[in-house]
Amino acid sequence: MKPAILPVIVLLAIVTHSAAAATPESAVASSPPVDSGRVLQVLFGLVIVLLVIGGVAWVLRHVLRLQPTMSGQLRILGGLSMGPRERVVLLKVGETQLLLGVAPGRVHTLHVLEKPLAETGSESLLTNSFTAQLSRAINRARGARSDA
Repeated sequence: MKPAILPVIVLLAIVTHSAAAATPESAVASSPPVDSGRVLQVLFGLVIVLLVIGGVAWVLRHVLRLQPTMSGQLRILGGLSMGPRERVVLLKVGETQLLLGVAPGRVHTLHVLEKPLAETGSESLLTNSFTAQLSRAINRARGARSDA
């Protein structure tokens, strides 16, 4: 368990015990007690929800690597993760291509390409993208349904 949750559980147990000791026997028998099983079930559910939210945030940030669309002369052509927090990025500024090393708090120009690398056409980018693959799968499923 996390250290921050432990004081909450202890405080809840003390409050429940003191409330049960302060009430007369007849009141205790008529009201349902708060048992530790229910408290643990609620806390377990809360932890699961927080883990799901954190997992979705991690997936959106690290796996999908959503890039804002940039209009104009500045484009990111590609990137490669070199470690948990380091990346190498190929950037196009006008007609110049730069190879940058990106780490927390610093960006270094590794190389200025004299001869720019050939850019991948937008058609091949679309055929490899998740959206294009999903679209093809949906079209295949629709075709299979119309055949049946």
